[in-house]
Amino acid sequence: MHPRPSLWHWGAGKLSSKAMTTNMKCNLTVRLAPRNAFIEYNKVWDMHFSPSAHVHWLPDKFNLSKAKVTVNVVPGGSYSSYDYMGDQLLRWQEERKQPKVPTRAFGQSDHQKSNRSLAMSSNPPLLSQILANAVCVSNKASAIVREIMASGQLGVVEKTGLDDLQTKADRSAQDCIVSSLKANFPGLAVIGEEGDELHGDVPAEWIVKDQDPRALQMGTPESVLKAKLEDFTIWVDPLDGTKEYTEGFLDHVTVLVGIAVKDKAVAGVINQPFYNYQYPELPQGRTLFGIDGVGVHGIERVLPPKDARIVTTSRSHGTGLINDCTQACEPSEVIRVGGAGHKVLLLIEGRAHAYVFPSPGTKKWDTCAPQAILHALGGKLTDIHGAEFKYHKDVGRVNDWGTLATSVAEEHQDYLSRIPQDMRDQVKDYFKNKKK
Repeated sequence: MHPRPSLWHWGAGKLSSKAMTTNMKCNLTVRLAPRNAFIEYNKVWDMHFSPSAHVHWLPDKFNLSKAKVTVNVVPGGSYSSYDYMGDQLLRWQEERKQPKVPTRAFGQSDHQKSNRSLAMSSNPPLLSQILANAVCVSNKASAIVREIMASGQLGVVEKTGLDDLQTKADRSAQDCIVSSLKANFPGLAVIGEEGDELHGDVPAEWIVKDQDPRALQMGTPESVLKAKLEDFTIWVDPLDGTKEYTEGFLDHVTVLVGIAVKDKAVAGVINQPFYNYQYPELPQGRTLFGIDGVGVHGIERVLPPKDARIVTTSRSHGTGLINDCTQACEPSEVIRVGGAGHKVLLLIEGRAHAYVFPSPGTKKWDTCAPQAILHALGGKLTDIHGAEFKYHKDVGRVNDWGTLATSVAEEHQDYLSRIPQDMRDQVKDYFKNKKK
């Protein structure tokens, strides 16, 4: 075990430590927080400097006394995270690579359950049970997605064209998720992007019975506390951002599991299989999950800068109506990326103010989980007319009237009002008009 650093000392444009060991690889994330504006800087380097050396890369113009610093140190296979606020140490946590969170498995005796976690209820609400299993299932699905990418055998096929692909990872991840949820909750309605049929024999190790204890311990809104199994519909996108997956834009890829009760999106899981993929020495992947009206685990909401209007939209549809609606929002910057889940993450992380997609190109499995999590964090997601999506099992799969989401719910109407009515009225026929 290596010693933790002593307090970091701040000066204009420099950062120093009095107790760092040498030859350590670090990832440094700095969040400079004047009021609600956050700016992140990331730097990876080998620690080949003396304990009193200075790192001269931070901009001089920021008030470093209000900065939050996270340092991830990876020497000799261990992983440590250090958080500082200005020159005051806030938290120190040492882990061994990715920390293992104890899980509860279906079928355990009450005695075994109590040994797992004294805080767990022996009979949590059904929403909590489904979410807790979905978290663990998404982790397994993400591991499968990474394994297939590492093998190089993606098994790509076209579904409807070059912009609508399916890979072995899509098929395998869906089989894992759907089979697990249906095995653990017989009779549960589970709808996946890749169809109703399994894509071959499902290995036993893909059937995940574990439940995440953090999800089990989350509160449940009164409105769904007594929901029955037949009230639930699960919307699964086993690999959101398939085109980006095949092209190497791995940070765009997410695994989405949305949970609806009757027609409302109430909870969800967004798993990023390739989070930190640029830094293989760090723990790979992250999972965030939440319940609307309760909260979210796995990510901290960051408000976007107040002096900008950053819009994110599709990277594969950059002309015509999508461009017109995007420009109608008067953006100071446009970020074109893949994946509905990834775009909503940009809103949550404060990297964009609005997600504008005036096209029937998303489906219910693209928006259910992101909507629940975004709403739990104070954002808002609707169609391009401002109407709420319905998520019951008999609803149409296509989001006919596009998607409009904002990081801050109170700003949603402002973006909606900037898009002319005649543009919004064209959305449902976007693909039909595009062929003319």
